[in-house]
Amino acid sequence: MENIQTYQELWFVLILIFLMGYSLLDGFDLGIGILFPFLGRTGEEKDILIGSIGPVWDGNEVWIIAGGAALFAAFPHAYATAFSGFYLAMMVVLFALIFRAVSMEFRAHDQARASIWEKAFVAGSALATLLFGVALGNVVYGVPLDDKMEYAGTFLTLLRPVPLLFGITGFAAVALQGATYAVLKTEGRLRERAFHAVSILMWMNLITVLVFFLAIVLHFQDIATNWLFYLAVLFTLLWLSAIFFSVKHRHDSAPFWESSFAFIGLWFVTALIHFPNLIKATDHQRLSLTIYNSSAGLDTLKLISVIALVGMPLVVTYTFFVYRIFKGKTKSAGHYG
Repeated sequence: MENIQTYQELWFVLILIFLMGYSLLDGFDLGIGILFPFLGRTGEEKDILIGSIGPVWDGNEVWIIAGGAALFAAFPHAYATAFSGFYLAMMVVLFALIFRAVSMEFRAHDQARASIWEKAFVAGSALATLLFGVALGNVVYGVPLDDKMEYAGTFLTLLRPVPLLFGITGFAAVALQGATYAVLKTEGRLRERAFHAVSILMWMNLITVLVFFLAIVLHFQDIATNWLFYLAVLFTLLWLSAIFFSVKHRHDSAPFWESSFAFIGLWFVTALIHFPNLIKATDHQRLSLTIYNSSAGLDTLKLISVIALVGMPLVVTYTFFVYRIFKGKTKSAGHYG
């Protein structure tokens, strides 16, 4: 007889991979949006920045859609609690992403109000990034759940110090992803400006992750005895530090990969302190939604595992294909759209 626990743990890992993939891929184009007014000084430079993400940004969002679908299929109770309890926050994120997407098209075709659409692009990118991090911080830190394991707080409940620290740490990591991607895709003065942004953001990330790790040790005291936690911390800090040398030697691609690996280190830390929880309850641990008490049945988990076995290689192959087609420096070719 097959063990359902194996499938439950497998789907925890798969959802982690989907979320990690989203943060790395959509992270850099959200980061471009956050840094847009600081990097792009002329219309041509702004065209290049938007052109660098134009062919890939919508494909990047497949990863978060896949992650949401996986949560719905594998852990429907956790999905219901998260999406009903965080409904207002989710709607804000959705509208931020929508305005961000349409602003790129409207900027290209509505020249009279181009500056307004650029501001919408920046605001949508920044707001979505921050709220994604705060949402993750809440499910890890814990939220009030009632006896039916349904969210019992308000929108303001979500804005507590530790979840906000998750949001700020994620925001800094995404901004660094954007800056390193700009280095990879641009030339000339724009590239030098991107290098300068990387230099600043590298130090900001070192500060935020150190505060983040300290807060984790103080709040999740059990993690202090887990050697994997210290390995993940060291992994993150080493890759962040490596960016300094890559910037010094003006390497184009190395900072992006180093930033990505540092981001992966943050995800490893988060997974270590969160497993096997999906949504932690602040009042009573027995109310927490875990991979064991909120999963679908064994037959469903087996079926979607087969689907994932077929679907995930297709998504990965498509992603590699797209980035191979659009590799290299972005040249200005008029407004995107």
